Amino acid sequence: MTHVLNGRVTNSASTEYRQHRFSLPEGATEILLVRHGESAPAREDRPFPLVDGQGDPPLAEIGTRQAVRVGDRLAHEDLDGIYVTTLRRTVETATPLATRLGITPVVEPGLREIMLGEWEGGIFRIRVAERDPIAVRMYETERWDAIPGAESTEAFTDRIREAIERLAAKHVDRRIVAFTHGGVIGQVVAMASGARPFAFIDADNASITQLVVWGERWLVRRFNDTAHLDARFTMRAEPMRAEPLE
Repeated sequence: MTHVLNGRVTNSASTEYRQHRFSLPEGATEILLVRHGESAPAREDRPFPLVDGQGDPPLAEIGTRQAVRVGDRLAHEDLDGIYVTTLRRTVETATPLATRLGITPVVEPGLREIMLGEWEGGIFRIRVAERDPIAVRMYETERWDAIPGAESTEAFTDRIREAIERLAAKHVDRRIVAFTHGGVIGQVVAMASGARPFAFIDADNASITQLVVWGERWLVRRFNDTAHLDARFTMRAEPMRAEPLE
């Protein structure tokens, strides 16, 4: 069968159609969500300092090295801005990239971690490890506010949506990176995909998740990308090591 295209006769039988390759739609914003590097271990006899009621541990030594790997991975990207939260572990993770690119990170409080109420200061990790009945109920109901005094899923969702939409509107047709937290990344991906609230809460430290915001549409292009940390494909959690990352 022949067709006339722009005054030229074409033969559809010989026309090749390659598989579609994604490109950023006009008017969209690309947001790279980076979870902070591994932070210092929790101890019940030595609670983390608090910032606005939330635990604020520094990065562990391995977390500092993970931050360097993130900087290496993203240093050649064209970034319109770097965002961090009010908590130091995101600032410390962003520092290698920000230094290499000469970009001053901007604080975005709306992307801070879920408020854990009475389990702030490192207590959350301890109670989860102990399989505290409240922790079990939290996972069964997929609600953070099973923890006394914790932020509700609804409030968490609202502030994340407001922050993401505001950043997207500010950086139309550009790419930005936001250094944030595991709970935030999990909630963003759940919101974008319509998944259960806790379906994506286990993003690895220093992983990269790619979100495209296009009007009211949120498209997840990748989740939990850790190729810059370890080229192996593994689901086994590695212990914190003193030696350099391979």
